[in-house]
Amino acid sequence: MIGPLLVVLFIILMVIGIPIAFVIGIVALTGIMNIEYIPEVTVPVKMFNGLDSFVLLAVPLFILAANLMNSGQISQKLIDFSLSIVGHIRGGLAHANILVSMIFAGVSGASQADTAGVGKILIPNMKKQGYDKENAVGITAASSTIGVIIPPSIPMIIYAGLTNVSVGALFLVGIIPGILVGLGMMILVYVLALKRGYPTYQKASFNNFMKQFVETIPALLTPVILIGGIITGIFTATEAAAFASLYTVAVAMFYYKTLKLKDIPKILVDTLTLSSLSLFALAAANALGELMSYYRLASWAQEFFTTNIDSMWVFLLIVIAFFLFVGTFMDAIPAMILFIPVVLPVATSFGIDPVVLGIVTIMTLAVGLVTPPYGLCLLLAAKIGNLSIEKSFGAVMPYIAIIVVVLLLVAFFPDIATYIPQKINPNMF
Repeated sequence: MIGPLLVVLFIILMVIGIPIAFVIGIVALTGIMNIEYIPEVTVPVKMFNGLDSFVLLAVPLFILAANLMNSGQISQKLIDFSLSIVGHIRGGLAHANILVSMIFAGVSGASQADTAGVGKILIPNMKKQGYDKENAVGITAASSTIGVIIPPSIPMIIYAGLTNVSVGALFLVGIIPGILVGLGMMILVYVLALKRGYPTYQKASFNNFMKQFVETIPALLTPVILIGGIITGIFTATEAAAFASLYTVAVAMFYYKTLKLKDIPKILVDTLTLSSLSLFALAAANALGELMSYYRLASWAQEFFTTNIDSMWVFLLIVIAFFLFVGTFMDAIPAMILFIPVVLPVATSFGIDPVVLGIVTIMTLAVGLVTPPYGLCLLLAAKIGNLSIEKSFGAVMPYIAIIVVVLLLVAFFPDIATYIPQKINPNMF
């Protein structure tokens, strides 16, 4: 009887606006308090153990790297470089918005930092250039979702820790889907730009392009070093995150000279604030996972699917639909902590590779970053653009369709995502 009541409690707390991290913790504590054989101290113990992981150090470190890029004005350098490449195309500033998100994704793995850093610069500039407010917000919010698809990616690191799959393999399978999402959004922008007459920039001369390229080489080298180092085993994902932070400090402080020592305390506070939200949700989800284990939810789900579903494709569609729903009110990290242990055994029984399941799950949950009521990237972009959530969501809908189309291609034709890792190491799958 307590199980259905906990579901009702979860829904009520969500509806009245309690933050999801606290909702998860309250439900976990309430459920365990009503189980005679499990002591209440299990909740804090499980929360502590859930964070007692070396790989989780990568979460605040990658967020720190992103904040350092924004504070050190490296984001502006990347925007200028992107404009020199695509600025002459119709709707050039919107194309640059997408391209810089793809480059930013290769450094931070944090979509929210992308929205905040790039959005503060580009949304006002796009409005000045004649773009309607809705499209400026929609493009910025939607393109920032690429941050968790193109490596390095914080959700990929969490998924790897949950499933014991290779972080390097996950990073590699995210490259082509991330590029396809970016290109799809650029095609949509071009079509809209032709209809609405969005402006272009004068085509950059070769000398100007080379000047921008040389100036941004230190920033552009970051994803190459990070991903290459992880794949070759030079350092772990956490060590890569630490390197990214130190490297970004060095580049911003000594090469660009845009970061001052006095800026560091505020950057650290912002990093701790953002990191604590994700990590507390993760810790609470670990406690709720103990409650789900008691009720044998994973075994029940596996039995249900194996009894009623006999097609891998139908199962994948159910998984995608489920995570699309969950992502509307929950961050990717607690969502994976709670449900990947339930979904993974069923997926493997259907012959789905855990790495493929990982990229499908992460891309699906990325949509939740731009769908209310959770939609952190949408909320940030709407706030920057001074636009209502309703209008912002309407503007982002066409870009969500692009993500979903690429997601379905990856789910049903996994060779698209696994092409690069199979070329590097045929035994990886």
